[in-house]
Order: sequence, then C-alpha cells, then structure tokens
Amino acid sequence: MPYVYAFDHKHRRPPMEYKDLLGGKGANLAEMTSVLELPVPPGFTISTKTCRDYMYDGWPAGLDEEIAKQVSKLEKAMGRKLGDPSDPLLVSVRSGAKFSMPGMMDTVLNLGLNDQSVVGLAHVTEDERFAYDSYRRFISMYARIVLDVDGEPFEEMFEHAKERAGTAADYLVPADALKQLCDDYKDLVQKATGAPFPQKPSDQLNGAIEAVFKSWNGARAIAYRVREKISHDLGTAVNVQAMVFGNRDDQSGTGVGFTRNAATGDAKPYGDFLVNAQGEDVVAGIRNTEDLDAMKQVFPEIHSDLLDIFTRLEAHYEDMCDTEFTIEQGKLWMLQTRVGKRTGAAALKMAVDMTKGTGRGAGRWKISRQEAVSRVSADHLDSVLHPQFKDSAPALTKGLAASPGAAVGAVYFTADDAEEASHRGEDVILVRNETSPDDVHGMMASKGILTARGGLVSHAAVVARGWGTPAIVGADAVRIDGDSFSVGDVQVTAGDVISIDGTSGEVILGAMELASAEPPDEFYTILKWADTIRKGKLAVRANADTGEDAANARGLGAEGIGLCRTEHMFLAPDRLPIVREMILATDPAREEAALEKLRAAQEADFLDILDAMDGLPVTVRLLDPPLHEFLPSVEELKVKEAAGGLNAHDEELLEAAEMWAEHNPMIGTRGVRLAVIKPGLYAMQVRALLAAAATLREQGKKPIVEVMIPLTVTREEMALARSWVQAEIDEALKGVRRKPKITIGTMVETPRAALCADEIAEVSDFFSFGTNDLTQLTFGFSRDDVESRMMPAYLEQGLLKRNPFDTIDPDGVGDLVRLGAKRGRGAKPDLKLGVCGEHGGDPESISLFYDVGLDYVSCSPFRVPIARLSAAQAVIASSENL
Repeated sequence: MPYVYAFDHKHRRPPMEYKDLLGGKGANLAEMTSVLELPVPPGFTISTKTCRDYMYDGWPAGLDEEIAKQVSKLEKAMGRKLGDPSDPLLVSVRSGAKFSMPGMMDTVLNLGLNDQSVVGLAHVTEDERFAYDSYRRFISMYARIVLDVDGEPFEEMFEHAKERAGTAADYLVPADALKQLCDDYKDLVQKATGAPFPQKPSDQLNGAIEAVFKSWNGARAIAYRVREKISHDLGTAVNVQAMVFGNRDDQSGTGVGFTRNAATGDAKPYGDFLVNAQGEDVVAGIRNTEDLDAMKQVFPEIHSDLLDIFTRLEAHYEDMCDTEFTIEQGKLWMLQTRVGKRTGAAALKMAVDMTKGTGRGAGRWKISRQEAVSRVSADHLDSVLHPQFKDSAPALTKGLAASPGAAVGAVYFTADDAEEASHRGEDVILVRNETSPDDVHGMMASKGILTARGGLVSHAAVVARGWGTPAIVGADAVRIDGDSFSVGDVQVTAGDVISIDGTSGEVILGAMELASAEPPDEFYTILKWADTIRKGKLAVRANADTGEDAANARGLGAEGIGLCRTEHMFLAPDRLPIVREMILATDPAREEAALEKLRAAQEADFLDILDAMDGLPVTVRLLDPPLHEFLPSVEELKVKEAAGGLNAHDEELLEAAEMWAEHNPMIGTRGVRLAVIKPGLYAMQVRALLAAAATLREQGKKPIVEVMIPLTVTREEMALARSWVQAEIDEALKGVRRKPKITIGTMVETPRAALCADEIAEVSDFFSFGTNDLTQLTFGFSRDDVESRMMPAYLEQGLLKRNPFDTIDPDGVGDLVRLGAKRGRGAKPDLKLGVCGEHGGDPESISLFYDVGLDYVSCSPFRVPIARLSAAQAVIASSENL
C-alpha cells in the first residue's frame, strides 16, 4: 500500500469513504477534485498510516521517493518547479486527521521560498512587495512550527516595521521594509538555532511534514483528543497543496464560509472574508473581517459562483458544510470543505429543517428522522440548556456573538493564569486579543471567552462553539494592556468580575444573576423522534432521591427512577440526629425507638417520590454506606477534645466513630453487610416504603415499587436479605385482594457478583449494574484520588484511552456487565436488567448497554434528555450495523 496519494487518485470507492486513510481534509479534497470537479489547487495526501509508522519507527523507508514522485507530478500540473529561481512553485503543508481537530495541529504556508526563489516570485508577479511579504510570513511560520523558535519576537519586529512605515495595516508595509524584515527574521533564526534558515526546498518540505507528524502528539492536540474522546492511535494525514495567493493584490482575497449559519441554523450562507490577505489572517483573528455580503460588493460574480458551490456541496454531503476559499487575481479556488461544526441550537434547527427537504429539482434532498436524530450530539443538547441572564443591564461593550450562553467570572489574561485560577475554584473569563491553539488549556478551564479581535470563524469562536462555552469575539473596543483591559475610561483588572452573553455579544461589568435557558422547539421535536425510535428497546430512568428531583426528572422525560439512594435522606439536617441516636443506642429498646423515628421520616420521603413518579417504576436502594459516614470524623472529635474537651454526647460520638471507623470503608461494612449486623435497619426502610405505597393506592394512584439490595456478592447473602424484605411485604399486604407486584433485586457492583450472576439471579427479580463501584473495583482505582492526580497523566500519555469513570471501559467493566447480563438471563430469562451508575448518562456507554441487552439506563435528572437521545442513536447504529 502506498504512503502518498494524489488528490485525483482513482480510488475504488468515493474518496470521502477513506477518512481512515486520507484523514478528513484529504478525503474531502479528493472528493472535491475527482467527484465534484470543483476548482481545487492540485496536491497530494500523505496517509495517516505514514504518521503511525513514523511514530512507531521513525521516517518510513521509501517515503522520500514517493514524495519526490508526487512533487514532480505537481510541478508538471502547475508548470512550475519547487524552489525555481525564475518562477517558483510554492506549497502549503497542512494536517488533516480523521476527526476534525481545528487549530490543534500545525500548518506551514508559502513553502518553497528561499533567497533565490523570492526574487523569481517578485519578477514573475511584477510585485516585489507581495513576494517579500510571502517570504517573511514563511520564515516566521517555519521557524516557529518546524524549528521551534519563539514566535513573539517575529511579531514584535513586524509591529516595529509597521510603526516605522507609519501604518497600522499589514498590507501597506512597503517592499523595502519587508526585505529588511526577511533578513532580520533569518538572523533571529540563526541566533536561536545556531544554523542558517534552510534554503533547500526538499529539506523545507521534509521538515514541515515531520513537524505536522510531531504535532499529533503536541500538548494542545493531546488535550483536545482527551476532551473529545478521540483515540491517540489514529495519527494525522499531511496534505501538500499548490499555493494560491489571497494576498496577491486588491483583486485577491481569502475567506471561510458556511453553507448555513453555524450559530443559529438559519438556511443562509455566512462567513468571514478579507481582501488582500492569506487564510491565517482570517482564522487567527489577526484582522477584523467582513462578511460575505461585503464580498458581494467587491467580487459580485465570484460571490455568485461561491454560493452555487455551497449549494452543490450541501446537496452532495446532505449537510451543512464549512469551507475555506481563496481568490487569486479574480479566480476562485476552493481549499477545503468538511461537515461544519455548529452550536447546539443550530444543530437542532438544521436537523429538523433538513427533514423537510431543501434545494430544487434534481438537486432537491432531505434526510430521514433517524438521520436527524443521529446528527444531534449530547453536547448539542447540553448547550441549549446553558444559562442566560435573568435581568438586563447596560453593556460595557459589544462584540460578535460567537457561542451562545451566559457566563460570569473573574477576568484573566493568559491561559496559564486562567487555568491556575480555575484550580483555585474560581469561575474564569479568559480575555485575549485573539486565542491560538496554545491557549486551549486555559479555554478549557474557563466559563467564558472574550477576544478583542477575530470573526465568527476565528479560533476562539470555532473552539468555543464546539465545546459549548459562551464566547464573544471581535469586541474591538476592548484594549488589553498586560493584566488589564479598558473600554473608554473604564478599566478592568485581573481578578475583576465581568459577565458575558455569547448569544447577544454583550459584555457587562460585575456579576449578573443567571437563569436557566429555554430550549428551542426543535429540542422537543428531536427528543420526541428519539423516544419513538427507542420505544420498547431501551428505557431511560433517573437517579433521584427527593420528590422535587423525581418531579424534575419526569418533566425531562424520565420513565421511572432507577436509583433512589435512601442514605441521602438520612443526611438531611433533621434526620442526622435520629440516625446518630440509632447508632449510639446501647440497648434494643433505644435502637427500636430511633428506627421508628426514622421510619416515619422515610415514609414521608417515599410518599413524595412515589407520588411524583405515579404509574412509573421506582427502584429504592436500601442503605448502602457504612455508618461512620453519619458520624463526625475521629480526627475532628480528637481536635475538639484537645482544644477544650468533649461533653458527654461528644464522648459517645467519639467512641462510636472509633468503633465504626474502617481502613478501607469502600469495601468494608456497608450495604447488605451492614444489614447482616443490623437487620432491623432494612426492615424499617421496607416498612416505610410499603406504607407510603399503600397510602397512595388508597388515593387511587399506582405506585410501582422495586426494592434493591446493595453490594451482594453471594447467592446466600441475597437470599437472606430477600427473606427480610419478603417478610415485610407479606405482612404489609395481608388482607389485600389485588396484591401489587413488588420486585426485589440487587445492585451488581463487584466483579464477583458479575461472575456469579447466574447464582445470584436465582433469588433476584432484577439486576442493576452499579458501574461506578464496579469500575473502581475492576481497576483498583479510588475515584476520589486518581481523577485529580494520575488520570490526566494517564490520558495524556495514552495509558488509558478514556477516563473509565466518564465512559465505561469496554474491555474490562464492559465485559463484566456483558458477562453478568448473559449469566443472569441464562439462569432467569425474565430477569430485568438496568444500569444506575453515572455511565447511564454517557452516550458511548449507553451504546454498549444497548448492545448488551439491558432494559433501561438510569442517570442524573439533568442527563435524562441526553440519555433519551443517546439510546435512540444506539438503536439506530445497531440496526445499521445489522
């Protein structure tokens, strides 16, 4: 298999199906070239396999020869040679992974320029200024990306050159000044690296290709992949493409365009455009841009051609497309396209709108409802639930609304400062002139982003939209000076609080009060379609411990409660003294009296929850944590004792705390083990639950009760605990003619329980997989400790593909769930199966649970809409695989 493929290579299938091999960018360039026959500058793609081979074993044998062959072919197509001193061919070198990673890896433009070819470029274009502007861009970019030279001194030199020239515009710096800049830049490279700037084009090309390969494992790329759950093993392709120049003259320009509005979803193209500029000027936010309507005034025919291409691209990909284009001396070139990233509101609107049909005649197309549901992600749903300002206030200034939602936080001006403040527990707004990929870690730590420059497709806008982070860009009244910014006479310093509205573009001094967002109509439409798709295949329940939580969950579409944690009720301020009274009881009478008080309190709690879920199943987990969690810590009481002594009650608490303290409470006396020691505890809870259900039945309601016993690991444990519960059920239902069905099951949360599921199933009506503890016990990880300490390092170094507490580990924990489900159902075919860990709200985990054959997933109430969508997507994916 070759390493290198020309854009016009004849593949057996459409190039867009080869993203694994060509990367997303390379596949789409080949698709535009060979299928759509759009005006694309010729070039070639070095495959993702090449990158993987390079990472494992260095520069692959035979790669030089393949590159040389493709360069020769490119030179023939363009009628120019790379590095030719009379009429040079220049190329761009860009990354292009399978999955879009905007700005996370490296790009080099204008490659092929050197001290001789720049003279040839000036001669053939009859534009010395253009030639030396291209050369100074190339030297600074190549030095920064390939030679690892700090980029700040290059920017400072250029700013000084503009000052000397008496201009604020890049394109008005004269040729003589640019010539001098090129010499100064080369001197800077010599001092920084100890070697002259490379002049041989083949060396430049190999250096740029290798730099792109290396950037796959750069810090910002790794951080992005960790966040987006992209495998570290994929590697990136490299695209080498003949350069066309938007900075040639006033008949040239460059831009980024979307076939629909990526922020709102409106079926109207939009984008950013600059006359006499290169692409980096637009996406980096270096200059404030104009929109496509302004482009129509300058280039009316090209604008019309561009919109025609947008229509063709949408019809071909049947989706909104993101494009980059350049105009060189009146000719339009398409540099790339991809299915565009979009905000949550836009994704919902586009998905629904596209089911209604778009286009005319033979070009008319539409998508199915299943496809519409598949195109909306969990993050899209999440983002439309972002908070907004409760009230209005005068705006300090206004910029471009780049990513919706409101945010409040303390202002910080560097990514490092933002990250540090976030670690201290502060809510942060990152304020920059413009962001770059080097700012990703600070952007990830921020509640909102504000930039003084840039357009709607600048780095800050694209990344913020993709992450659902509120952002404002192009707020050009903001003047940043070190650790402060000013707008007119108003100055804001680091640590001051501001509020930003990424929907309106308004910046407001001080902390605004936030209110929940109202999702658009399309939110409910998509979820309704999702419910239809998953009906009877995978139900969605919620984890809820109060009547209020239960009501909220039902309002969000929950079809029951999969986990009601009774210990949360015990921790309420009015319940905790009663629990401690029970723990401190020194005789059966005192313990029984305390348990009766708890029973009355629990009955009221259960009444609220069952009422809120009337007609839907409610799984109540009996007490799970060890008793020491309801007592002050030994350390706390010892400190109090040393400081001033303990009263009699405190001494009782200290004695009990020392008695119940454990070295490893997670696998200590908790769950069913605690009930074996104190069987009256579970009996009390079951009586309270059954009394609440009886009260509701008397009111004509239909409570559906499921009793879950935690942490059973043997059949004998489960049988004993079941006998306690069944005895209470039998007593409560004496004399009832139409006895309700009350099921008794267990939580499978240890590897042993999964392995012995066939035995435990014999005395169980249902299993609920507790994947939080199952993950901890399978990996031997303490979640409270590893997530903040070792997990980031494990993810960045690829030791784990994903955080197993966020997305279920398919080969370990996933196998245990699969095995437990298979063995449980093998012993009892009608065994009901669910999951109640936090993985119940994770899209990837839900896909595994559906494939395993679970009946329901359960998650926190606010994740219920995401689980409904993800369950439908799992059904769709499964049917497509079949």
